[in-house]
Amino acid sequence: MNKDELEGKWKQVKGNFKQKYGSLTDDDTTYAEGKFDEMLGRLQERTGKSKQQLKEEIRNW
Repeated sequence: MNKDELEGKWKQVKGNFKQKYGSLTDDDTTYAEGKFDEMLGRLQERTGKSKQQLKEEIRNW
């Protein structure tokens, strides 16, 4: 999965959340995106795997 595919999937997820929870704002989704990036960074640090490897593992779950 490349960066563009991942961004596309994230936009779909954000759109679905916004539809389901009408009060969700762009600030909320940006915060969540930042937390996801933070989690990837921590996993990368602890496992020694690249972000791409981790994203692939997550996609396969």
